Amino acid sequence: MPNYRKALARAEPRGMRPLVAHYHLGLAKLYRRAGEREQSPERLTTATTMYREMDMRVWLDQAASEERELN
Repeated sequence: MPNYRKALARAEPRGMRPLVAHYHLGLAKLYRRAGEREQSPERLTTATTMYREMDMRVWLDQAASEERELN
């Protein structure tokens, strides 16, 4: 997870919004799989919001799928 955090810290100030959204979705998946389910919803919400704002429908579907896995 440290690699995701480092990449996120580099992408955010550069305005790389699609990449930032992907990192949040990736972290949500990692937290769920690692058993840290309480961490996952916040990351998933961030990714979903960003995908919706950028009209990235395919990725929005991926985030919805992850949300179903979480519940």
